[in-house]
Amino acid sequence: MFIEQAYKGKNEWWRVLITTFLTAGIFLANFVAYFMMSTEQMDDVYKSMNEIPNNWSLIINLSPFIFLLVLLFLLVRNLHERSIISLTTIRNKVDYRRILFSFSLIVLLTITVFIVTYFSDNSNIIWNFNPIKFGVLFGISVLLFPCQIGLEEYLFRGYLMQQIGIIVKNRWFPLALTSIIFGLFHGANPEVAKMGYGVMVFYIGTGLLLGVITLMDESLELALGFHLGNNMMAALLITSDYSAIHTDAVFKYSGVENPADVLNEMIISIAIVYPIILYIFAKRYNWKDWSSKLTGKVLPPN
Repeated sequence: MFIEQAYKGKNEWWRVLITTFLTAGIFLANFVAYFMMSTEQMDDVYKSMNEIPNNWSLIINLSPFIFLLVLLFLLVRNLHERSIISLTTIRNKVDYRRILFSFSLIVLLTITVFIVTYFSDNSNIIWNFNPIKFGVLFGISVLLFPCQIGLEEYLFRGYLMQQIGIIVKNRWFPLALTSIIFGLFHGANPEVAKMGYGVMVFYIGTGLLLGVITLMDESLELALGFHLGNNMMAALLITSDYSAIHTDAVFKYSGVENPADVLNEMIISIAIVYPIILYIFAKRYNWKDWSSKLTGKVLPPN
């Protein structure tokens, strides 16, 4: 079972503390800084970020994840003395077909929903395509987004879920806690400041979906593919002034966003689209025994 993979390494409290502090520190610092700053200070920060060219801003935001992902792997390998495979899956090797299928599914769903939305009402969607800028954006996305989503998945759904699970000896608590932490650590995103804390429901719900996928499939592969497809589509397909990161995407939303409408769309995604995704995965990979995998006990090996 996936959480029990942590028993393959050394798990003294000080090892867990060092790894968590060093790899999650950037999220924690960002979270604390957000709540310590005044509204005026946050507006100044967002304004200064907007003055940086989009592609450079993306590089600046994503580059730290390269170092942090490598650091997490080194700490797991050398401090905890366990393999990266044990952090990824219960299988003997990574199943890249799972990653590709999950990635393709979210890309297809995102494009389909966008097409339906565009032909229903495109009054606030403008053509934003610049071949050179988009080409650079695509290259940056292919190189850096895997590191960003890799760190988030390996940290939240991998390392923390496993370590918390072997401490509390069950599955539901690490699933719930890592989902909440994942959502809260996105609290400093600009869209939260613009549209209110109701947006956190979407982030926590997405964390819960990724956690359920991980526990049911006993691996991170589907979560990695989903997360990568989601973030790349957010960067490449359409951008807006309230996005977490502004990009030179193909389209741009030019209207004034209504927070209530955005929140309703996010809730619809959680209530309708996410269950469809789970259904597709469950059918394709023959998931069974949901109760035991999501809420069962975590026991050390004999």
